[in-house]
Amino acid sequence: MAATKAMCRFLNHEKVTLPALIEPIQEAVREALQKSSADVVLLVHDWSMFAFNTHTSKLDRYRRSGVNDLGYDLGTALAVDAVDGRPLGAMEFRLRTANGLLSTRPTEVADTPAHVDELAGVMADSRRWNMGKQIIHIVDREADSVGHYRKWHASGHLLLVRAKDDRVIDWKGKPITLKALQAKLAGNFRDSPIDKLQIVETDTGVARVQVLETSVTLDRPAQTRIDGVKTRVSGPPLTLRLVLTRVVDELGVVKTQWLLLTNAPAKHDAHAISKWYTWRWRIESYHKLLKTAGMNAEEWQQESGEAFAKRMAIASMSCLTVWHLQQDDSPEAKKLKAMLIRLSGRQMKYQATDTAPALLAGLEKLLAVLDLLETHTIEEILTLARRVLPRVFNSA
Repeated sequence: MAATKAMCRFLNHEKVTLPALIEPIQEAVREALQKSSADVVLLVHDWSMFAFNTHTSKLDRYRRSGVNDLGYDLGTALAVDAVDGRPLGAMEFRLRTANGLLSTRPTEVADTPAHVDELAGVMADSRRWNMGKQIIHIVDREADSVGHYRKWHASGHLLLVRAKDDRVIDWKGKPITLKALQAKLAGNFRDSPIDKLQIVETDTGVARVQVLETSVTLDRPAQTRIDGVKTRVSGPPLTLRLVLTRVVDELGVVKTQWLLLTNAPAKHDAHAISKWYTWRWRIESYHKLLKTAGMNAEEWQQESGEAFAKRMAIASMSCLTVWHLQQDDSPEAKKLKAMLIRLSGRQMKYQATDTAPALLAGLEKLLAVLDLLETHTIEEILTLARRVLPRVFNSA
């Protein structure tokens, strides 16, 4: 109870701010990047809704769509190592509540009508982070917008976005949809060289990743809303690299495919671009770790979005700890990971030595055990258990 009250006071204290709470994570990311051999860092952007339909004590719940779609909408910018795809830490949070947008940014953040509109501010602020490497901003199809492409490119930002297949582009002087272009070029896919061959697991076994690159131009007006009215806004033609990517199983069946648009320099070849996008899923795993697979954030009882966001920053430090532990191959770390997995009681896939959710669950139990051992010895605990539950804790 004392710990709960202390946490409540801490999260609601006016001098405890989101910008201060994110600083340790940002510094840890910068330290990790100094050790990375990559000349770029991947910054993955995504959003996740935390549902609080029954938490009526939260008076600032954001209504996303229907009456029963209440909660907080979290936007995250997650740094990922461009060499091996390991998550490094969240560089920024934005939490949408009924009262507006909360952020870890030290300056005021203006509310925006759509998710994708938030990214210009994140990209601009990312230059303040001193990451020491060029940033590649990676977003899913939600960011496939001609108007935003033009703004981001004009501001000097590098982007990698999964495009929608009905987008009309100019290819070799003629208009064509990306879906039609993909079909037209399907026969040109070739397996990657051995040193760049990507192998992935699918529901039917292993598969290989094939890539193909061409140049396309976006020259059509952008669709945007001005004073609530949908308007077509013309802009300069923008030439981007289109990286066609598909996953093919051993029988030649295409399991999935992506249309990737980027303005990354040519020194980063199509194979690197393709691999970078596959690592976008790290942010999905991160949000899952905060929700059902680890922190169970949708069960938190904080009564305001600000307190919830502060606790989210603290919880992210635990995620960071687990990710660092996963990367540690020292004998001591391997032994500790085995102990944490055993404590967690989690089941994993065959031959998997550990997972972030299992390590996080084991770490939580280890901390609880250590807290108990501060007031009771092992002998006291076992003696009491054997007397009260002799059938379970047999002294023999």
